[in-house]
Order: sequence, then structure tokens, then C-alpha cells
Amino acid sequence: MLPRYGEASLADVTPSMLAAMGVPAFDNVLGIPASRRMALLVFDGLGAALLKANRHAAPFLASLMDAGRAITSGFPSTTAASVASIGTGRPPGEHGLVGFTMALPGHSRALNVLRWITYGVSPAKDLSDKVNPQQVQPRQTVIEVASAAGIDVLLTGPATHEKSGLSRAALRGGRFQAAVSGGDLLAATLAALRNDGPTFVYAHHNDLDTTGHVRGATSEAWRLQLGQADRMCQTLVEHLPAECTLVITGDHGMVDLSREQKLDLDDSRTLSHGVRLMAGEGRARYLYTQHGAEGEVLAAWREELGDRMWVVSRDEAIEAGWFGPHVPDDIRPRIGDVIAAAFGPVGVFQRSVDPGQAALVGHHGSLTPEEQLVPLLIVRS
Repeated sequence: MLPRYGEASLADVTPSMLAAMGVPAFDNVLGIPASRRMALLVFDGLGAALLKANRHAAPFLASLMDAGRAITSGFPSTTAASVASIGTGRPPGEHGLVGFTMALPGHSRALNVLRWITYGVSPAKDLSDKVNPQQVQPRQTVIEVASAAGIDVLLTGPATHEKSGLSRAALRGGRFQAAVSGGDLLAATLAALRNDGPTFVYAHHNDLDTTGHVRGATSEAWRLQLGQADRMCQTLVEHLPAECTLVITGDHGMVDLSREQKLDLDDSRTLSHGVRLMAGEGRARYLYTQHGAEGEVLAAWREELGDRMWVVSRDEAIEAGWFGPHVPDDIRPRIGDVIAAAFGPVGVFQRSVDPGQAALVGHHGSLTPEEQLVPLLIVRS
């Protein structure tokens, strides 16, 4: 399922909302109803397929889904790339935050984009002083455009988001208010929407994604957490001030993997041969090859995993539109020489680099409908 950039993707959400608020720099390709006060509520890990499969646990969201539709997240279908698409209004190939982890030219190890630290087992250290977020993503954010147009922009979510490298790269331009709970997130959103002037709120809630990763997206814990999200949304709608528009979406879906469905690069000479560095995540891997080894690595991965993963070269993925219609030359090296995206029940990990990721149950990142599709739910008060 190729992302529908420019038609129905996460990169189109904020531009459409701001166009509906009258900001002339954007087009309302999603047909968002016009309003001077808007809120975007993003539930991390809320996939459209999961919502449909668990509609009994989330009757309010399911009723909105019946009148709404699904859009694509983008490739890779992961939080870092999706949040950057929301914040910049651009596909990953343009904003350049192309995964949970990615290589940067001149660096021997990958960057963890969510935490802005060196990816691996070494002690966590913020890299903002060495890897400037604004230089990694220098393009103007939609929030900066909205603020310049006179719109009051509030961002609310976990306190760790406020000064994170990802936020400084992709969500620049608004004021941030930390939310200590789901109720606090709603209170901050409602308080901002009660303002008289043009207002835009971006609210991000993490608990569904965390539960899915640790317990699995088919677990009782995940269904109960979905029920909590459902009640949050119903409460927010019930208290929504007049003449406001609320948009609810997710940043990616999720699939569960058993222990037997997880492969380890350290256990396979065939898969590791010629690979200088592996980044991305389990179901969307970037392979940065040793000099001259790209063809060999591509052939080996296709032979070994071609029945479960789409294995393509960087040029093939870009040409096919995985990252959007245009990938500038400064972004291309961040994408692996070889890309392996899972369509079967499989993930590739590396315990010597990240032993914790393979221990997780829920995973995402690839191009399957279960990972790509997220709901687009619109409420006009």
C-alpha cells in the first residue's frame, strides 16, 4: 500500500486544517470544514484496521469511523516520520526524518530520531549540540507558518516532547504545555479552544502505542487502553466549544510478532555480510552497505527474505514513491542503500545494538494496510 501523498496522507492533515482556517499558503485537500479554532488529537499507535477490529471496545470512535475514512501514514509508518510529516506538512522524503533510526553522513552510528541520541546500547546522550535538529530539518514547519499568520498555536503532550530534538526539528513555532495525564491533555486542549481568536492545538497521546509495543496490539491491555482513548474522545467532544473543529487520527498502525517471527542479524552471516550499519526498525530496515557491496546485499536479502519482505534498492524505493514525489539530494544518503519492508509476519533485529526492541510484541513501519492506514475522524461542534 503506497502512501497517498498529496491526496490522503498524514502529510496532508495540518496543511488542510490550516487552509480551512484561512491560511493562504496551504490547500485543503482533505476537505476539512472551515473553522477559526481547530484541534488535532493524535493517538500514537491508533491504526484504522485495529480500530475496526476492536470497535466493541471503542464504540464512540467506531461511530466516527463509520462516517469518516482512513488515510495513509507514510513510509516508514513510524512515529518519528509521521510526527515530522504532521509538523512540516511534507512527506518523509522532503522533511528528511526518515525513520525511528537513520544514518547521517559523517557519523559512524545511527541517530535515534525519537530521543535524538546515538542509537545503540551505549549510555544515552543528547546529541543536539553535535547534530543540530534545525539543520537536520531546516525547512519551515506548518506551525511556524500558522504562527506568522496570527494563529495561536498550542502543542501539548508528554513533558519529554517539549525540548526533544524531534520537536525542535519538526514542531517548531508554537508554545508547549506539558500534559501529565490524559485528563490534563484534554483540559489544555479545551482551555486553548475557548480563546476568541484563531487557535490551533496539536495534542499527542502515547499510551496506546506503549501498551501495544509491550503487551501487543491483540492483548486485553491494548483493548482496554483503546477504551480509555474512546472515552477521552467522547469527553472532549461533549465539552468542545461552539464553532470548533476536532480532527482525531493516529500516526501508524501495529502488528504483533511472536518470538519465532523475529530474526537477528547477528545470527545470520548471509544477511550480515556486506552490511556496514542497519537502521530503521524491525519491519522497515535500512541497510547501509560496505563500499561496493550494495548488489550483493540486495541479492542476499531477496534470496533469504523475499517471501516475507519487499527488498529494494534506495533508487527503486524513491522511484516507486515510497518517500514522496521528491527526495532532495541532501536527504537521499539518510535512506539505506537497501531497504527491507515486511509484508509477512517477520521482523529483523540486532541484539548487539538494540536488545530491547526485539523483546517488544507490537511492531510497525512497513507498507501493509495494518501499519499504513490511520483513521481520519472529524467532529464539527
